[in-house]
Amino acid sequence: MLNACKCATGPKVAAVTMASVLAISVLAGGNARVGRSAVELQTPRTTYRTASVEGLDIAYREAGPAEAPAVVLLHGFPTSSHMFRNLIPVLADRYHVLAPDYPGFGASSMPSVDEFAYTFDHLADVVEQWLDGLGVKSYSLYLMDYGAPVGFRLATRHPERVQSLIIQNGNAYEEGLQEFWNPLRAYWAEPSAANASALDGFLTLDATKWQYTHGVRNVESISPDNWLIDSALLARPGNNAIQLALFYDYRTNLPLYPQWQAYLREHQPPVLITWGKNDAIFPAEGADPYKRDLKTLEYHLLDTGHFALEEDGAEIASLMLDFLDRRVRTTGK
Repeated sequence: MLNACKCATGPKVAAVTMASVLAISVLAGGNARVGRSAVELQTPRTTYRTASVEGLDIAYREAGPAEAPAVVLLHGFPTSSHMFRNLIPVLADRYHVLAPDYPGFGASSMPSVDEFAYTFDHLADVVEQWLDGLGVKSYSLYLMDYGAPVGFRLATRHPERVQSLIIQNGNAYEEGLQEFWNPLRAYWAEPSAANASALDGFLTLDATKWQYTHGVRNVESISPDNWLIDSALLARPGNNAIQLALFYDYRTNLPLYPQWQAYLREHQPPVLITWGKNDAIFPAEGADPYKRDLKTLEYHLLDTGHFALEEDGAEIASLMLDFLDRRVRTTGK
């Protein structure tokens, strides 16, 4: 039976450790009343590593015990693994958490468009090789924005590796591409200089700030570090061309939607949806169709925007812990 819940409250989570309590307190903007030594000793530590893939340095964040079930966090545009900075310590108390930066994003190498094919197929290739290099053969995937086309490619290539999916504003249905996408559709139809120029507005500081603040309940709760960091990385020489290449290649995702939907119907992976319902980029109309293809779906629309972790990170963290503990950790899937 479908477990559907709009604007759900956080579930009861059994056996939450002090590390999780501390991290969730940070996500919620609270102050944990514990001593300094307790924070240092009990909060899981995130490490910042690099791996070589296709001659590139792929930066990634890692935390948690290596023998625990793996949770791979796939970021969106125009950010990086930085978007998971607060979520990682919550999960790492009992999961092996890994969050890469794609080429051209975050702290990973940024080869030019002449040196590297910036396509979603290629991004998925890099993430797959990175996971293989780390020896990670099964995992749960967190799919957000660009993370959805990357993650669904991994899932359809290796369905046996996927233990579960957490989908947060990650699209796999035509219903999820509405008015926001009209300038991109024009560019897909005719990749002219004029249509390319019309997309420059997506790469400005104001546009990046809008992605973080549109649809949130309290703008003052969203850290400016998000758009300042992302905008600084977008402003690197050559990055504009990288983003334009990915804007154009996004058109290749749409013909794959039926394949991704067939994967969901056939394999029925455990799926948790935690979707910011006020998102203008991937609106809630893109979340609803998952109900057609999944027999069992844990479904939550949250009263926030595109980067839902920034405002509702504590709720998403609680939902994830409860979901993963029931669907992955205790079942051995």
